[in-house]
Amino acid sequence: MRPWEYWLNTVILSSQQNPPRFVELVMLTLAMIFLGLWSVTLQWQYLTLSLSYIIGSSFSILVREYIGPRPQFQLTHLIALLLLIISFYSFAELIR
Repeated sequence: MRPWEYWLNTVILSSQQNPPRFVELVMLTLAMIFLGLWSVTLQWQYLTLSLSYIIGSSFSILVREYIGPRPQFQLTHLIALLLLIISFYSFAELIR
């Protein structure tokens, strides 16, 4: 089996086993790519798209963790809340 076939099978299997977590991973990966593009080009469109992905994935993480089998507060909740706060603050600075 070639390496790219192994990675493709891993991606397919992970997307089938836990689709919400896979979508969150894709959204956060795209957010990091667009943040990198923004740091190089300084075009506000990349920053806005990146912040939108971060907000969407953070809300998805919070909802998924809240309705899961263990709804107590965890580190995942804290990180998602921090991402939301930073994203909303960045949007407010971008609008000003």
